[in-house]
Amino acid sequence: MQHIILDTDPGVDDALAIALAVNSSGLKVEAVTTVNGNVGVDCCTRNLSLILGALGNTKVPIIAKGESQPLSVSPVDASHVHGSDGLGDVTRLCDSSGNRCYPDMPLPAVAACAVDVILTLVKRYPDQITLLCIGPLTNIAKAILTHPIEMKKTREIILMGGAFEVYGNVTVSAEFNVYADPHAAQVVFDSEIPITVVPLDVTHQVLLNAKQFEKMCIRHNGKWGRFLLDCTRSCFEFHCRYEGLDGFYLHDPVAVGYLEHPGFFDTVPAYVQVETVGELTRGRTVADLRSDRIDRPKPNAQVCVGINTGQFLGYFLDRIFAFA
Repeated sequence: MQHIILDTDPGVDDALAIALAVNSSGLKVEAVTTVNGNVGVDCCTRNLSLILGALGNTKVPIIAKGESQPLSVSPVDASHVHGSDGLGDVTRLCDSSGNRCYPDMPLPAVAACAVDVILTLVKRYPDQITLLCIGPLTNIAKAILTHPIEMKKTREIILMGGAFEVYGNVTVSAEFNVYADPHAAQVVFDSEIPITVVPLDVTHQVLLNAKQFEKMCIRHNGKWGRFLLDCTRSCFEFHCRYEGLDGFYLHDPVAVGYLEHPGFFDTVPAYVQVETVGELTRGRTVADLRSDRIDRPKPNAQVCVGINTGQFLGYFLDRIFAFA
């Protein structure tokens, strides 16, 4: 059993990743911490209650609201992709009686400081906690900056972020999670905590087909299936309209997949740095991924460079509809 803290900015693909993680028999989610990213942190925290409510999940882990501002740059969001509420505008949907289709689920007391929760759990479970990070890295960086020695007791960090040999998804150079707080990402890479990066290089190999997914949602006609259908619609429409895709990429679920099934992936050791000041290259992750170079700096991370797409999609579709 792996003890994890899930750090997230829900988010449509975050919702899918959260479902995989909180219902996994091999992962014990000790806490879910939210962070400003796809939408503001207050909205992200509310979205977590919506997701857990749609899942019908009665065993809610510790919930903690995290940082509302990046370390040094102005906030950005991705509401143009994920909807104004971050979940495909499901909060606007009402039934024939005018009641919300997806009401908030009552949560236990939400801790006011995600950083404190992270530090408490790392101390409680030394060398056992995996930080599964599927949003900007502000919470993690703040914990490292305030308590660097204690945070080195973290077992590992698995982060969805970065783009190395592919174009970014927010600028030509950068992936969203790193772009949103590049200084925080650099703090994490400098931390000497074991890190595995799940970048766009592999997540762009995993496209969720819109028509296939819609059929599966309709076939699993429960609350979760309807929620999946409603919350993913805006993402499917965005990627069809602006990128000509018949689906969207499963960025955050792929990171959960790495944690549960590392055998699906190929990785290489690398020394990763983040561009924090360039006007055109803010948030770019830079690393030499060539295996034949003998003059490379000492690696500070493992970078995923390949994925068995068929195996991952089989795992994902089997698991995501197990809750319908």
